[in-house]
Amino acid sequence: MKLVSSIFATCIFVALLFMTYCIHVWYFPVNVVFYASIADAVIAAIIASAILFLSGIFSRLGTFEKVQLVAIWLLGGYAFAISVPTVIDRSLSFYILEKLDQRGGAILVDRFEDVISNEFMHEHRLIDARLTEQQQSGTVKVVDGCAILTERGRQIAAFSSFFRLNLLPQHRLLDGEYTNDLTDPFKNSIDAPDYSCGPGTAGGSEN
Repeated sequence: MKLVSSIFATCIFVALLFMTYCIHVWYFPVNVVFYASIADAVIAAIIASAILFLSGIFSRLGTFEKVQLVAIWLLGGYAFAISVPTVIDRSLSFYILEKLDQRGGAILVDRFEDVISNEFMHEHRLIDARLTEQQQSGTVKVVDGCAILTERGRQIAAFSSFFRLNLLPQHRLLDGEYTNDLTDPFKNSIDAPDYSCGPGTAGGSEN
């Protein structure tokens, strides 16, 4: 009976999460999809927890078991936030599938660079979306038309660069061959881009 009660309580949480998420994205402003989804999961967990602890329906479950359920719900909510709306919102892989479907199911492989440059960037307002997310996260600030890395952003960039270089696959299948090209994607960058904001700009960045 405890298992049945746990499953029933979890079904209530899932239903609340779905309703909270739908209400949020349909009727309220969203700054960052991931953060909004996390908030929805927390709200659903709070409401489900109130039902779990206050309703006599779940009296068979002990306090520790109820706490465990709440912890599982929060983890499940996080998994949902990062694996469903965030991935679909951000994923180039999903975009490629959707674009193939839009174009009748087939696109020339050697034209995908044009698709990404001319269609993906425009259709998904990629620059606007990503810069907005970074500003909301406190990793980038925009001053006088210049995107400036904050100290928090610098720390995260250092971590991601270290992880990419040392802990991403060294033998990854790309276009029919195994390579480590993506562990150091900047090694083939142009030497002197003309989009720099000028000397000293980044040095004045702060949180």
